[in-house]
Amino acid sequence: MKRYNPKEIEPKWQKTWAGQGIYRALDFDESRPKFVMLTEFPYPSGDGLHMGHIREYTLGDILARYKRMTGYNVLYPMAYDAFGLPTENFAIKNKVAPQVATETNAANFQEQFESLGYSIDWSRSFKTTDPDYYKWTQWLFLQFFNKGLAYQEEIAINWCPKCKTGLANEEVVNGTHERCDTPVEKKELNQWLLRITDYADRLIDGLETVDYPSRIADQQINWIGRSRGAVIKFKVEGSKSKQIEVFTTRPDTLFGATFMVLAPEHDLVEQIATEKQRKNVEAYVKQAQAKSEIERQDTNREKTGVFTGAYAINPISHEKVPIWIADYVLSGYGTGAIMAVPAHDERDHGFAKKFDLPIIEVVQAPKGFEGCYTGEGEMVNSGEYNGISSSEARDKIVAALANKDMAEEQVNYRLRDWIFSRQHYWGEPIPIIHCKKCGAVPVPDSQLPVKLPPVEHYEPTDSGESPLAEIEDWVSVDCPKCGGAAKRETDTMPNWAGSSWYYLRYYDAHNDRAFADKKKLEYWGSVDLYLGGMEHTTLHLLYSRFWHQFFYDIGLVPTPEPYLARRGQGIILAEDGSKMSKSKGNIVNPNEILDAGYGADALRLAITFLAPYDQTTPWSSETVGGTHRFVARVWSLVQEYLERVQTPISKVQSQDNAASQQILRETHKTIKKVSEDLHEMNFNTAIAALMEYTNALYKIKSDDDFDAREWRSSLATLLQLLAPFAPHIAEELWHDLGYKSTIHTSDWPVHDDQYLIADMMNIVVQVNGKVRANISVAPDADKETILQAAKTEEKVASYLKDQHLKKSIYVSNKLVNFVV
Repeated sequence: MKRYNPKEIEPKWQKTWAGQGIYRALDFDESRPKFVMLTEFPYPSGDGLHMGHIREYTLGDILARYKRMTGYNVLYPMAYDAFGLPTENFAIKNKVAPQVATETNAANFQEQFESLGYSIDWSRSFKTTDPDYYKWTQWLFLQFFNKGLAYQEEIAINWCPKCKTGLANEEVVNGTHERCDTPVEKKELNQWLLRITDYADRLIDGLETVDYPSRIADQQINWIGRSRGAVIKFKVEGSKSKQIEVFTTRPDTLFGATFMVLAPEHDLVEQIATEKQRKNVEAYVKQAQAKSEIERQDTNREKTGVFTGAYAINPISHEKVPIWIADYVLSGYGTGAIMAVPAHDERDHGFAKKFDLPIIEVVQAPKGFEGCYTGEGEMVNSGEYNGISSSEARDKIVAALANKDMAEEQVNYRLRDWIFSRQHYWGEPIPIIHCKKCGAVPVPDSQLPVKLPPVEHYEPTDSGESPLAEIEDWVSVDCPKCGGAAKRETDTMPNWAGSSWYYLRYYDAHNDRAFADKKKLEYWGSVDLYLGGMEHTTLHLLYSRFWHQFFYDIGLVPTPEPYLARRGQGIILAEDGSKMSKSKGNIVNPNEILDAGYGADALRLAITFLAPYDQTTPWSSETVGGTHRFVARVWSLVQEYLERVQTPISKVQSQDNAASQQILRETHKTIKKVSEDLHEMNFNTAIAALMEYTNALYKIKSDDDFDAREWRSSLATLLQLLAPFAPHIAEELWHDLGYKSTIHTSDWPVHDDQYLIADMMNIVVQVNGKVRANISVAPDADKETILQAAKTEEKVASYLKDQHLKKSIYVSNKLVNFVV
């Protein structure tokens, strides 16, 4: 029997597929519907592909292969997201140019990709660090600049002291840099920003038009943080001009506002602090400014604050309310001031308890409720608004104050403009030239790309300047507008720049006249399915939707949303359930699994079979052993068939017997199950169905009445259903069965409902008391239908031919006996 050796068959077929180019997507193929299967492209590090990569790209490959077999023109591309801090830090540490590190790492990734048999169209591949690619990233940035959506401003930014670079809010997780876990500080720098806030509503409303699970859509909605409310004005007691504006989503609770809180940095703090409280206020402000924003927002820490000595006038109750300063209010959010309603806000409640401030209930809590009530209800302690609902009071109070110019309806957002500058070398140079006379001038299209100059030192500076600032002959240029002396922008773009539009470049990867041809953009349209990590929901996914919506507005793309459907796969943990990391020594290297002889097919099956694709799950070495045994059983099943069946299949006569009927039922049941599971992305249960089907074939093949032709057909179906999951062994055995063309472009099997009737009855058929056949009938079949089926069964009919039928005996649900 031919031996199963994945180390032999897998490289053979990988080479064959590459040579035949069977995975190349065809532009403008009108004979088939198109399907763009996108997975997030990887950052090529020296560590190579990790198990999280393997899960994502295997799932994408399974779907791409399935879609091809069901008649789609599939584009499943891959590239490398190669700019950014990890490579720059590696270059600094190892004293090697980032360009060299990138080429080495990408080559390693490429080798691993190919060893896993992914059906990727490599003809469309690129790296974001290729000048031919980032030329268009720079060109697209200039479209933002020309429309006023890219601008510079001196702002306090998130600063990573370890990486010495600025960060967008989305890159700060629990107060630390999401890449290196270093606590983030604040630093004043002149920065480039993109006006993503101009698209806040579009980014929320666009989610209604696409297929995103709620866990993905809700993360984006919550991050944007759209809230409808009102700006309310509180006059400062004793002043004709001073007033404090606050934004609130609950104007109905205004009667319960018993104090106000200003951020320590608020402009009015110095102006309203009384002489008696001034020293205390100054000391507190100094203390607060030494804390990071993250510390100040920690809800679990003890509340601190200081009374200014001043009061404001509640505009609805006209009561005096004390004005406090507290570091839990931030100047960069809202107006930098709040009206504190301690009966209906947990944070305000804790502050009021700490400093013994009044707590007045104005929205009646449900009977039996204890604590700080934040819901809706009937108004109490609210003057003329008592007895009405809080939602009705909200509108009436705003209307009443608006008539006095003391309130205005407003929509606020948590989202802030995207900080786009990075003070690093390894990124796309921002194509702007600064001229004292002309200001910020875009680099002319004819001079793009602005390439990174070769440098000896890549270390960022403590001052916040990019290392590019020290390269005088690169920085100093003539102004494109007036011809005078000018300087290049030395900040680079964030690593999110190249990844915000990369999917569009796949449609026309080598175009040197445009970022993509308009007709190709129209043909491929939006990505049909995008698979990626949940950690990128409020980073890359939000950013790329923003870019795409802007491109749509200026006529660069034909669709308003980039991705029609998005799914997020779960994380692969170490076997003990902890996070995989080099420091813990628990990283599972896919190369080790391949080198051990399990093979790519077993690894692909194992990573898919572990758990539902969207669940975080620990890796299990036992699983890959189990999937290896499974593919080995499939191998043996086919080889046994080939040894037993010597007669050419074209000369084998079909038999309509019980064994054949049983295998038809199993076959069509499995086709239906696997097809539905792939459509719903239930990969692990599809594999379980294939395992059950293999077991069924093993049981049935020992039946002497089993039709050899049906056996071959069922094996072919098994291989086709297995092909998206385990492409190498499926291809090898497909050819062993005698097929000439590749299994991966064969037609996906289609089930026949006639074989799916549940619980078919098996009826024994006798002639003169001797068993001659078994037939399967529907459980609700009547006596006459069963007798007719028994008479026409091929073997039985031969015994009845030319005989006088004396009697037909039917034992209900069991047997038929013909007496001749």
